[in-house]
This record gives sequence, C-alpha cells and structure tokens, in this order.
Amino acid sequence: MKRLLLIAGVLLMGCQTAQKEVHFSENDIVIIPQPQSVSVGEGGFWLDDKTTLVYKDSSFGDAATHFRARVQKATGWAMEITQEAPKTNYIEIVRDTSLPAEGYKLVSSTDKVMISAADRNGAEYALQTLRQLLPKEIESATPVKADWVVPVITINDAPEYAWRGLMLDVSRHFFPKEYILETLDRMAMLKLNTFHFHLVDNEGWRIEIKKYPKLTQVGAWRVDQEDKLWDERTPNAADALADPAKNTKKYGGYYTQEDIKEIVAYAAARGITVVPEIEMPAHAMSAVAAYPELSCHKRPIGVPSGAVWPITDIYCAGQEETFAFLEDVLTEVMALFPSKYIHVGGDEATHTEWEKCSKCQKRMKDHHLANVHELQSYFIKRMDSFLTSKGRVLVGWDEIMDGGLANNAVVMNWRGIDVGKKALAQGNPVVLTSDCYIDQYQGLPDYEPIANGGFLPLKKLYHYNLEKEKLTAEERKGVLGSQANLWAEHVGSTKHSEYMIFPRLFALSEIVWTADKQKNWDSFVRRVEAFMERLDVKGVNYARSIYQVVPTVVNEGGNISLKLESEVPTAQILYALNGTDIAAAEKYTAAITLTQTTEYKAFVSGGKVSNTVTTGKVTFHKAIGKPVNYTPTYHRSYQGQGEGTLTNVIRGTKNFHDGQWLGWLGMDTITLALDMEELTEVSEVRVGAMDCQSAGIFYPTKVVVLVSADGKQFKKVGNIAEPCEIRGKTTLKDFVLQFDTEKARYIKIVLTNAVPPKGGDAWLFIDEVLVF
Repeated sequence: MKRLLLIAGVLLMGCQTAQKEVHFSENDIVIIPQPQSVSVGEGGFWLDDKTTLVYKDSSFGDAATHFRARVQKATGWAMEITQEAPKTNYIEIVRDTSLPAEGYKLVSSTDKVMISAADRNGAEYALQTLRQLLPKEIESATPVKADWVVPVITINDAPEYAWRGLMLDVSRHFFPKEYILETLDRMAMLKLNTFHFHLVDNEGWRIEIKKYPKLTQVGAWRVDQEDKLWDERTPNAADALADPAKNTKKYGGYYTQEDIKEIVAYAAARGITVVPEIEMPAHAMSAVAAYPELSCHKRPIGVPSGAVWPITDIYCAGQEETFAFLEDVLTEVMALFPSKYIHVGGDEATHTEWEKCSKCQKRMKDHHLANVHELQSYFIKRMDSFLTSKGRVLVGWDEIMDGGLANNAVVMNWRGIDVGKKALAQGNPVVLTSDCYIDQYQGLPDYEPIANGGFLPLKKLYHYNLEKEKLTAEERKGVLGSQANLWAEHVGSTKHSEYMIFPRLFALSEIVWTADKQKNWDSFVRRVEAFMERLDVKGVNYARSIYQVVPTVVNEGGNISLKLESEVPTAQILYALNGTDIAAAEKYTAAITLTQTTEYKAFVSGGKVSNTVTTGKVTFHKAIGKPVNYTPTYHRSYQGQGEGTLTNVIRGTKNFHDGQWLGWLGMDTITLALDMEELTEVSEVRVGAMDCQSAGIFYPTKVVVLVSADGKQFKKVGNIAEPCEIRGKTTLKDFVLQFDTEKARYIKIVLTNAVPPKGGDAWLFIDEVLVF
C-alpha cells in the first residue's frame, strides 16, 4: 500500500516546497487498460502550482491542453505551458518515431515526468495514464485538496489492436449532445479511439440533412410511448402527429449539423474517430416515413415507437431515386465526418417488397441477379463504389457479405466467428463484436434494469480474446479490433446508459489494448474496484453487479448441491437457508449439500458491494432422474443437458443460453412422456416454461396432462389454456396442474405451441417437469 511520511523543510533544488515521503507498491498502481510493462521505483513526483507542462510538437497541443484543464478543475492551478523545460518540476512530452503507433513511454522521477510518444494519440494516452496515476480526486469538477503525487515509475505501452471502440445507438432513444461529449471523455480516459455513432434506425433519424429537411421534421419524431415496454408498443399511423389539435405527445430529437461538427471536433481532439452509421437498405422506416416515395409500395407510414419485426418497409432497390437520395445524404454526411470509414448498416432486411416490386424485378433482370440476396449485394456494392470514389471505406454488419462483397469493405461481425471467418477468407478486414453486446444483462436479470436479454457479465467479457484460438495467424492479421455495442431499445436515459457501459467498458478497453500475457482477472478486479472510487467522484452511475451472488445448482449422479459464487475473487459470501433470518447468515466456504426442497438467501458482505440479496429455491420432486421421451426431439441448437434436462432439478434462468433449456421451433405440439419406473402416487405436475418474445420464445398456449399405469390406457387429469399475449420482457412461469391423486407409472404432457401475433414460427422452451 502507498505510505505517506511527513518531512519538514525546503528542497533547495528549484525551491520546491518539501512534500511527504511516499512509497508505492505495485498494487497501488491502478491503470486501465493494463500497460505492456510497469516498473515501480521509490518515491514520487509531486504536482503543485509551479509544475510546468512542456512540449514543442504542435500535434501534442490538444492532449496537453486537456490535461492542463483537468488539473486546473481539480486543483485550481493553471499549469504553465512552455517549449523549454525548466531545471525541475515539469512534465515534458517529446516525439519518438521508433515507438509503435499510438504507443508511449512514461518515466517519472522525483523531479520530473518524461513522456515519449509515437504520435498525437500516444501523447494523449500517456497523459491519460498520468491522469490515472494521480489520486481519484483529479476527476473532481471543482478544486479539492489531495496528495497530488504520482509514483516514480517507468511504463512502456502500446495497443494490441487498431480499432478500439464503443457504439451508441441514439435512434431507439435519443441522448443529448452533452452526454455524447461526456462519453467521448470517458472513452479517451480508457484509450479507446473509435466512436461508432448509430444515427439512423426505424425509430428515429437523428442527423440533420439540409437537402432533405423532412428527415428530421418527420423522421426524428414518434408518438411518445415511453410508458410502455419496448416490445409492447403499438404501431403508429402515418398521420399520428400531423394534427396539432390532437395534442399527441411526441418523443424524439436530432443533432443539427453544428452539433455534429462540435461532436466530431471534440472527439478528434481526444484521438477518437467518429464513424457514422446511416442504415440501408433496412432499418430506415424513419426515412420512409418522411419520404414514402423511397419505398417500393410508396405508402405513408408512421415512425414506429418500438419493436418492428420483420423489417419490410425498406428502400426500393429498383429505382434510381433511391440511390440519388442516399448519395445526397452520404455527401452531406462525409462533409461532416472526416472518418475514413462510413457505416451503412446493411443488416436484417426482409425483402418481401423487393420480391413483388416491378422495379426491383426489372433491376434483377437487367443485371442478371438470381435472387433478392444478390439484389442486396448489388445495393451494397453500389454504395461501396460511391464511397470508394470519395476516398472512403464502407463498413457494414456482416449481412453485407450475402451475395458477394467488394474486398475493401470492412465487415462488422455480429453473428458469430464462423461468419467472421468467411469475411476474412474473402480478404475483408473484420471488426469482431459478436461477444461484446453490452445491451445484455450484466447481472442476474431479476435484480437488474431491463435489458435486451442474453447475459454478458464483466468476467465473461474480460475473457473474450477476439477468437484467437479459432483463427490462424494469417486470419488474425485481418482483425482490426473490437468494440462494445450498446443498443438502446430498453435504455431510455443517460443514467441507464452509464449503468450498461460501466464497468464493462473497462473490460472492453483492456481486451483490445492489452496483450493476453499481461491480462489477469484478479488484477483487473482489484483495479476495477479502485476505479469505482474514481467514477464516484465523476458522478457516473455504474453497475455493481459484480458483487451479486450467482447460484448454481449441481447434480452429480443424483447428488444435489448448491454453489454460490461472486465475480469478485475476494468477496465474502454470506447465506441463510429456509426460515433462517438473513441477519443470522453464515459464511459460505463450500458447496452446500441438499437433500430436500430448500430456499436460500445470499449476499456479498462489506466493501463497495451492492444491496442485492439473491434468493431462490431448489425444489425436490418425485420425477428427479426419471427418463423422458420427446416427440418430436428438441432442436439441435437448444439441447440443454440432453435427455435428462427436464428431470435434473436444475432450473433454467432468464438467459436461454444457460444450457438448461430444451427448445422446439415451429412445432404445433410437443409431447413429453415420463416414465416414473414404478407405480407412483401423483397429484400435481408442473411444467417450467419461458416467454421471451424479443427472441421469438412464447409460452405454450395449452398444457394437457395424462397419466397411465400401463403405458397403454391414458387418462386425462388436467389441462391449462394460456392466451398468447404480447409481453415486453422475459418471464418464467411454472404451469401447475393439480388433480385428484392417481397411481401412475407413465405421465404424458402435451404442449401446444403458440402462433406469434406478428407472424413467423414460435420457439417453445421448457426447463423442468416437476411431479408431486
């Protein structure tokens, strides 16, 4: 631990007032992302009101100015900036072209800090490291007292990957310019250099295009349904906001071109490239609402307030007017964004309208396109040619590969590494994002704000290594890097956005900056915990989900136990069983053996913990370990733990990828046949199911239970009907069927699958069948 010893007197050299003697250990060094190498010396460099900032290279000006401003806010001192170093008490930045791109070397002694930087970004990152070496109070917005000292230290550092990013979706929910600027500051602190700005989607057009004013007059606004869950919102009529007399409340907003210029300049001054995303040919209902003539059907539509699936209101690929419009839009976009990369989306287009549009069919015939997938390829290649002619590079989600793709386009891989490998095999550079979706839950869903489903805790994200084990050395050369993606369907406020971003952005920054050999989970958690205090000073609403207790029920050959874990290795877990009061909880030291139905409560004690108490119940029943026959067999993608999944005591969670669910897709009925192996008194059957409609999973609409003593003659003993209703969040439910006691060996459960209200096939997910 850092130690401070007060020493009186005056240091004659430079007349610098004597400061406290300090000693630092390696555990005192809290830098995220972890540098390549760190060597801690004895003593420290004290920052005071006489400290000078020195540099000659004008490209370092922004980084130096921002560091000076940060110091002035927190200390009240206005550091002098000069080109010539004094004898002592200064921070100097020099250029060293022998260093790797964006790399730096920082050497602090008791009288100065010397920084060598490869380039402008190297200087930025060195000063961000220096910022992190200073006490957490450096983040204060007003002057405060602190020991403004950094350790004597030598740091050599450079990034592992060139693309280190964060994507914010401002279409589904609009965030003010000021929040974007705050986010850019936080990205720079973590040495991220790419801000992916998702400006256009069905639910809102967020950038002013002067040639097409209705894009923001109409496309930026929708009926306010913020009181409803995203997936429960209803469609809007085309004229829903047209009549002022109706006084319909609206939701929306957009960035003026002046706003965009400010954001881009602010980012550039911090070494961050802003990559705009203008979606096409789908995810563009906001544009079609403003200009219906851009679609195949030409019908007026409303800007949707919530979920849309499938996405059929897309740009018409058969008319030249569409391409003229998009080239005009991109021309204005390119004038605002100097980025080499322009993102065009390209994902999730349903081509229903193209298949029946005479203009699209003519385009396919004229260009010898075999199907609508090749028409989409034509669409993307045409936009690629336009961007290439302007000296830019097209970026798109990995659907842009369908039907063929130009080699210079960058593929943003989100559908798994197998798709990414195809892009790499074609010679396309790739940004890997499949496992970096921070719109997913980071803690147990029952204790978290609503998210997009899935489960991406801090530890899982930290151990993502950009698929190195699945790529050859040659393939890895084509990987530009990665980014965290925050889709905002369920993220309606800046506080919620911060909660989803932090601390997971710490993990993202380290996996794209730090070499694998330098990464260590225990070290990272220690640094995250310390960094939380820095976020407290900044007033950031970060998640404390790492302190939640995660329960796991284990069945080893019929021996049932309960494991309790936290992501924090040093966490002290306390637990109480059944009726024991939580105040009398005991320390968890090993898996708890269970022999009967047990309720539990558990939490992490002390430190910077959350106030979450994890609760649950492990239910024993008569069918544990009994064989089940399935007609039809469950889907190969959701096989749970195999044939024994439904009688293994272990319940599924709201994460349907947790390996405890069996899934069936598009089957009208599913029959589960249990063999109790002997005549058994039965009076109740429960069937555990999931409803997660954003993923196409629905409760069964009917559950029927039949019993038999001989397996030939079955008697119906109960049934439940469940209406197929729209639900906006994931829910779990046990369908409970009680009946007069029967002696039976065989139990047959017939499940009727739902018919989704919006069309398509439904998934049916079952985790356990309980018999009493």
